[in-house]
Amino acid sequence: MTAEHRAALWLAMHEYIGALRASGLRNLAGSFSDIPKLSAEEIRSAGILQERELKLWTDTRVTEEMLERTEARMERAGIRMIIRSDGEFPERLKNLRDCPEWLFVRGHLPPEDLPRAAIVGARGCTDYGKTQAELFGRLLARQGIPVVSGLAAGIDSAAHEGVLCENGSAYAVLGNGLNLCYPKSSRNLYQRIPGRGGLISEYLPDVPPMHWHFPARNRIISGLADLVIVIEARKRSGSLITADLALEQGRDVFALPGRWDDPLSEGCNRLIRVGAGIITNPSDILDYFHRETQIPPEKERCVFKLAKNEKMVYSAIDSRPRSAEEIIVRSGLSAADCMSILMDLEMRGLVQQPDNQYYVRIE
Repeated sequence: MTAEHRAALWLAMHEYIGALRASGLRNLAGSFSDIPKLSAEEIRSAGILQERELKLWTDTRVTEEMLERTEARMERAGIRMIIRSDGEFPERLKNLRDCPEWLFVRGHLPPEDLPRAAIVGARGCTDYGKTQAELFGRLLARQGIPVVSGLAAGIDSAAHEGVLCENGSAYAVLGNGLNLCYPKSSRNLYQRIPGRGGLISEYLPDVPPMHWHFPARNRIISGLADLVIVIEARKRSGSLITADLALEQGRDVFALPGRWDDPLSEGCNRLIRVGAGIITNPSDILDYFHRETQIPPEKERCVFKLAKNEKMVYSAIDSRPRSAEEIIVRSGLSAADCMSILMDLEMRGLVQQPDNQYYVRIE
C-alpha cells in the first residue's frame, strides 16, 4: 500500500467522513497525504466540516497501530483499497457529483471496455420476478455483458444466480464492509462472486450494514452500469432510488411491467409511465446492447436435437399463443427451468413471443 493509499485509509477510518467531505479535504490539502497537516481553522474556513464534525476531527485519533491492524486484516481477506487517482478506478464513477474517493474490492472491478447492466428489484419478490431476474442474468452473461447488483435477497440474488449459472461476470456492491455478508441468505453468492467478478464497497471491511448506507450504495450500482433493469419494485423502494439515481447520472432505465393492481409492480409501472424503457421480451435488452438473437439455419432447427427437458417445454407449445404460466404447468418443470428453456428456444428460432410472456412455435 502506497503512502497515498495509507493516508486515504487513515481518512476512511474517520467514519463520519463521507465521499463529499473526503473530496473536499483532499482538494483543500492537495492530496490524501497532506490532509493531516490541515488545521481545524483551515477546514472551518473552507466550510467542509461543521462544528460538531470539527470536534470529532480534532478528538479522533487514528494511530499507526490501528492502521497496521486494518491493513493486515485486509490483506488476509484479499481486500484491496482503490483510490480515485488509481488507473483501475472506474471511469464511469468519476463524473458523479458524489463520486466515492475510494473503493474496497475483493476480486476485481468491471472491465472498462465492456458494456454493463445493473439488475435491481424487490427483496420480497414473487416467483415470477425471481424467474425473470435469473433469466435476464443468464441472457446478459451469455452475451458477455457484466451484471451489477446489490447482493440483497430476492431480485438481486436471483440475477446473480443467473449470471453465475452461465459463468458470467457478476459484481455486487455492498452497503457494509466486505468482511461481512449481508444478508446471511446470500452467503453462497458472497463466496462465489469474487471468483467470477467482484465484491465492492466504499466502507471499511468491518463496518456493519446501516440503513442509511444503502441509498448511498445504490448510486454506485447505477453509476457502474450503462443500463439499469428494474424487475418488481414497490411505489417507495430502494430500487426506485437506484432508478432515479441512474436517470440523474444519465444512465438508461428499463422496467418490466406488471399488473396494475399488484403492489410489487407499482414502481415499475410508474417508471414506464414517466419514460423508462419497457421490457416486452428478452430481445429488448439485446437490442439495447446492439446484440442480435442468433437464429440457426433452417437445417439446424431440428426439434429432435432437443434435450429431454427442452422437448417437454417445446411439446407444451403449439400454434396457439400460450402464456408462460400455462407452459410451466403443461411441461411439469419448475418455473425457473421452464423460463430458461423458453429463452433458449426463442434464441434458437424455435419459438417466438407474439405478445409479452405468450409463446408460439415457429413452424
